[in-house]
This record gives sequence, C-alpha cells and structure tokens, in this order.
Amino acid sequence: MEQTFRIRGMHCASCASIIEKSLGKVDGVDSIEVNVGTEKAKISFDESKTNAQALSKIIEPLGYTLVMSDALNAVSSMQTATEMGPVRGREGTQRSSASNGMGMSESEHAAHLGLNQSKAEKLTELASMKTKIITIMPMAVIAIVLMTWDILAEFDRVAAAPAAWGASFRYLLAVMATYALFVVGQPYLLGFYRFLRYGKANMDSLIGIGTSAAFLYSITVTAFAEQLKAYVNVSVTYFDVAIVVIAFITLGKYLEARAKIKTGDAIEKLLNLQAKTALVIRDGKEIEIPVDQVVHGDIIIVKPAGKIPVDGELTEGTSYVDESMVSGEPVPVEKNVGDKVVAGTINTTGAFTFKATKVGSETLLAHIITMVEEAQGSKAPIQALADKISGIFVPVVLVIAFVTLFAWLGLGTPSLGFAQALSFGLVSFVGILVIACPCALGLATPTAIIVGVGKGAKEGILIKDASTLEKLHKVTTVVVDKTGTITKGKPELISIQNESRMSETELIAVLASLENKSEHPIASAVVSYAKGHSINLRAVENFQALKGKGVQGTIDGTEYFAGNARLIGELSLRLDANAIAKKTSEGKTPVILATAKEIIGTVLVADAIKPEAVEAVAALHKLGIQVVMLTGDNAQTAAYIAEQVGIDEVVAEVMPEDKLIKVKELQTDGRVVAMAGDGINDAPALAQADVGIAMATGTDVAIESAGITLLHGDISKLVKAIRLSKFTMRGIKQNLFWAFAYNVIGIPLASGLFYPLFGWLLSPVFAGLAMAFSSVSVVTNSLRLKTKAL
Repeated sequence: MEQTFRIRGMHCASCASIIEKSLGKVDGVDSIEVNVGTEKAKISFDESKTNAQALSKIIEPLGYTLVMSDALNAVSSMQTATEMGPVRGREGTQRSSASNGMGMSESEHAAHLGLNQSKAEKLTELASMKTKIITIMPMAVIAIVLMTWDILAEFDRVAAAPAAWGASFRYLLAVMATYALFVVGQPYLLGFYRFLRYGKANMDSLIGIGTSAAFLYSITVTAFAEQLKAYVNVSVTYFDVAIVVIAFITLGKYLEARAKIKTGDAIEKLLNLQAKTALVIRDGKEIEIPVDQVVHGDIIIVKPAGKIPVDGELTEGTSYVDESMVSGEPVPVEKNVGDKVVAGTINTTGAFTFKATKVGSETLLAHIITMVEEAQGSKAPIQALADKISGIFVPVVLVIAFVTLFAWLGLGTPSLGFAQALSFGLVSFVGILVIACPCALGLATPTAIIVGVGKGAKEGILIKDASTLEKLHKVTTVVVDKTGTITKGKPELISIQNESRMSETELIAVLASLENKSEHPIASAVVSYAKGHSINLRAVENFQALKGKGVQGTIDGTEYFAGNARLIGELSLRLDANAIAKKTSEGKTPVILATAKEIIGTVLVADAIKPEAVEAVAALHKLGIQVVMLTGDNAQTAAYIAEQVGIDEVVAEVMPEDKLIKVKELQTDGRVVAMAGDGINDAPALAQADVGIAMATGTDVAIESAGITLLHGDISKLVKAIRLSKFTMRGIKQNLFWAFAYNVIGIPLASGLFYPLFGWLLSPVFAGLAMAFSSVSVVTNSLRLKTKAL
C-alpha cells in the first residue's frame, strides 16, 4: 500500500536524505519519497512485512517522527479510518465513526471539516521560536557591540576597554553563550549528539559541531588561562561567535518557517471553503446538521448567501452561484432545476433545494484539495540534482571543515605561529560548518512548486504533479480537439435572417413552437434560444415530423414548415442554394421557416466558437507555441473554424486512434506536445502527449488521463497554465542559482582559501548571518510567484 505521512522534526534537505536512506533499506519498503517543502513522506510498503509504527520507530532516534493521525491518501480500497489506529477521546470517536460511515480516512475527514492540525502545530512551534528569539537577540546585540568595540580598539578608532572591564565582559559573554548553546541551541546540540551516536548528520549537526567547538575552546582557555597562555593566545575567545551564530540561525529558521506557512496557504483557503453545517429536510422537517452527516440523496436547502455543503443537483428553485473559489471564474453562474452545484461555492440571491449526489471525499472540492496536496508534495525532475548534492552535502562539508582546520595548523604554524594558526583554523572550521547551507538547496524547488500549484488552483488550473508543471514550460506545440475545446460542444442558434414582415421575436416564437415538438438536437438549440430570450411558445396543432426533412404544424390557423433545403425544394419555394451550401461548409446548419407560399426566414445553428478561443490562440502564438487542431469533422468545416480562430495546422476527419498517431508524429519531429481535450476519444492522445490537459466539463476518463485539468473547460486557462509553468520554473532556477552561489562562494571564503592572496577571512558571525538568510531569501523568492499576474 502507499501512504503519505507528515514528518515531525524535519528541517532541511539533509534530513530528507537521512529519512529516505534509513527507511529505503527497510525490508518491505518498496519506495519512499520525502519532500522537505511540505515536510511529508510518501511511502509504499508491504503491510505483511512492516507497518507505519515500525517505520516511525526506526527514525525516532534520529529526531524524526511519522505522524500517524495525519496519514493521507491510503491507496487501498479496503483501508478505512479504523485501520489507521484508535482515536482517543469522545470527540475523536465521533469523528472516526463519522469518517467510517462516509468511507473516508481520518485525515480526509479532517480536511472535509476544514481542520488543519499541521498548521496549529507549526504556529505553536513558531511561538516557541519567537520566545527564544526575544531572549537571545538582546544578548546577540551586546555580543556584537563588544566585538565591534574590540575591532575598533585594535585599529585605534576607540579607546581600549579597561582590563577589569575586559574580564567582566568575558565572564558575561561566557554566561550568555552557555544560555545560547544549551537553551536556544538545544536542537543543534541534539544534532551533534545524534551525529556522534548514529553517524547521521544534518544541518543542525553542522551548527552544533561548530558552535560547540567555539564554546568549548573558549571555556577551556578561560578556565585554564594560566596553564595555556604559553601555547595559545588566551585573550581571544569565541563566546560572541557562539551567541551571534545561534541567534542568527534561530532568527533565520523563524523567518523561514513563517514564510513556509504562507507557501501552503492555498490548501488552507480551499479547506476553509467547506461549509461546516447543512440545512436538510428529514422526516418533513428542516434540521441543521454537521456536514459530515450528510448522506447521498439528502434534500438540502440553500438560502441566499449560503455556502453549498456538498455536490448535488437542483430539485427546486433558481439562483446564481458564485463558483469563483473553485473555478477562478468571477461571474456567478445561473442555476436551474437539473443543474449541478459544487461544494464550497456560494449562493448569491435566490433560494433553492438540491439533492446530495457526492459527499465527503467524493466532492469536487475534496478532489481539488487532494490533487493540490499531491502535486505540492511531488518532486520535479529539476530537483534531482539538488537532492543528490544534499544527500552528500553534510558529510562533505564536515570533511572540508576538518581538513581546513588541520591545514591551518600544519601549513600556517611555520609562518604564523601555533597560536595564530589555531585561531585562524578554528575561525575557518566554525565558519565552514555555519555557512554551509543544505536548506537553501533543499527548499529551492519544493517551495516554488507549492506556491505555483496553489496559485494554479486559485485560477481553476489543477496540476497533477510537479513533473507536469516542469514539462509544460518546454511545450512547443499545443494540440486541441475542436469540439468542447475550441467550440462550446453543443449546438446553438448563432444567427437569424428574417425575410418577412414578422418581427424577429415572432419568427423565433413560431419556429421554436414547432421545434419544441421535435427530439432533434438542432431543434433543442432553437428552443433553448427562445427560452433564453424569454420568448413564449405557442400551441401547435396537426404537428408532423417529416423524416430527414424537418417538421410541420399549424399555429393560429396558419400552416408552417421548418426544416432543410430539401423540404423547401419540395414546397417549390425559391432558395439561394449557393448561400446554403456555403453556410453548410462552414459547419453551420440552416433551419428554414416557411409557409406553403413563402420563406419567412432562416436561422443558423452551429457548435459556436468559444469567445475566448481566438484570444487564447493569439496568446499562445505570442509565447512561441504552435496550435494544431484535430477533429472528426469534415475538412471544409474544420478549415473554416481554424481560419476564424487563427490555428496553424488542421487535421480533419480523424478517428480517436488517428489523434494518438498525430501526437506521436509531432513528438517524432522533436516537438514537445501538450494535448487539450475533453472526451473519451481524447484519452489515448492525452496520455501519449508530453502534457495532457483535460477540460473539466468533459468526461472523467479524459480528466484521469491528463496531467492538468482546466475547470469549466476554459481554453484561456491553458495560456495561464503555460505562463504559470514558465514563472514557476524561472523561480526554481533563480532559487537554485542563489542556493549554489551561497555555498560555492561561502565555503571557500570561510575556509580561508583567499587569505594568502587578499587577506580575506570570513568571521563565523557573518557566516551565520549569510546562512540564516540564504533559506529565507529562497522562500521569499518563491512567494513572489503569488504576485505574478497570469
């Protein structure tokens, strides 16, 4: 089975590498993928050989825990909330019972109710870190002031402190450094301890080793000054380094954690869309119940401004529903009897009742939340290099630090003397350990993915995984299906040509009254137009369907005929055959209304082009992307529509298998292909394309075959999706550049490599500052994606 767990105690990319290596070699674990950005692990394992509790026990000594109550996405039809383990307390038992009844896991039920324990824990952790920062920052300021005083006095910029003051300052710094290391720096000491005991090192281990070395050296030369003054300069201590480094690192972690919470706020906003209660009719009475108690078939009442609690179908009333939260569309959508409504959307003015058809994890909102969570937790291929480097980063840095220390002692002693060489060596040792930043590398990709996927969800663009988002920015050709993608997918009355003294309204009233008796799809388009324009239908007598030609009937004593050119020909009425043929070649179906003596008018019915299609294709061209249209329609109709929309290439009269072949041909030509479609016949081509894009108005098969789903089938969102991909990948590359730059420049500088040439030696204080803000800058850069207009 496959499960996703939240991991407690994970702070950096090296942590992710340790967890993957530790659990990956366990018998029964088939695969494991840890994401440092979401702090979650997706584990596939054999339940007969191991279980979640056993896996958690393996990593607990290393400082990590799999959070059982937050297990997500159990991929097993037999898995229920009961199997997830006992739930304590009366409230927990009620929730477990409710979730079992709805076929949901405990975490799905929590999401269904809008709960987010993870964020609550994060906020508690933030509050604890803030308290530590408030206590240590004044100490860091004192240490920096004293450090600056010493440096300025050395260059005769200020008077040196009296000897008595110097001793007092040293003891004060020793007390503050003890508090900094053993209270605020406790996580780093634990990292040091776990490294010594288990041989596993992460970022905390590096900080712990570096600050402990500075503290132990300083406390030793302070306590044994008389005995050591012949060998080392006992007046030089590094208490200030331990204080300031721990203060800056802790501040950086606090700012990073606060920023990371913001990266995932898309999920929180989606969770908050869920209504907490529903007003249902039970035993003829209106009762308000918790939303988790709603079952299939319940009749639910929605009042003005009320949230829709579950998915369903209108049974009574009309209204306009604001669906912007789940589709990104700002204009409320009209709802009538028989129309579908979606959980999390908001009713505007009217009141209506609807029947619940999907509840709990079945709803579109729950599906969106799950899809966004999975996408945010997935890894993009571009992250592979960063993961490989992060996996060996800490051991390599430790080796570099020790080699540097011994190099200073071995090579520096002859020219500098032992005391000075030891001092420089210790500064370099601590500086390397402190400035090395696996965190920035680890966060570069996932934070950008989290923000990008979340922004897409707000725009009605659902992204299945990070790999799809990465591929999308490389797309050179977009293949679209005509019906439902370029066109609306259903016949509409698009034009009226009145050739009589009748008003246009009267003409439509007569035609729609006749067609209302017909079951032909073209007839329904005429009737829908009449209803949409509030045109009343009239009584029809002597109605007769004329197979293959049209209909006839008597209205207000006059006999009317409605149908095709063949019917009009049989009435011996004069008709412009060329004009009719031209319209037919453009994919338009003429419906001619006539009496036995004259033609009254002609209406054209067609699968209308979506208004946004022309703009979308033009925008794709601006992005340097070619557009190919595949359709089963005849070549003339396809060519006409392609010309109207501005499509580059048309392939007409294709079967479903032909669509698949065409996608393969384009890929063989070296193109990166995105395929957009909405029908079952599009599914094979969607699966074959480098990126499959499904219109959510289409079938479930098409949506399952696609990597990206565009809610409401809006093709303009395809352009937004590509722009989003380009913005996200640009952000990832910027993050990776800066993450590598910090380390490539910082580590040699901290090691003293440039000292013989330029006299440059980086103080561990500045190394700590650089390290602290490297992660913050990466997360902040990712957050900039939120401000980008698509």
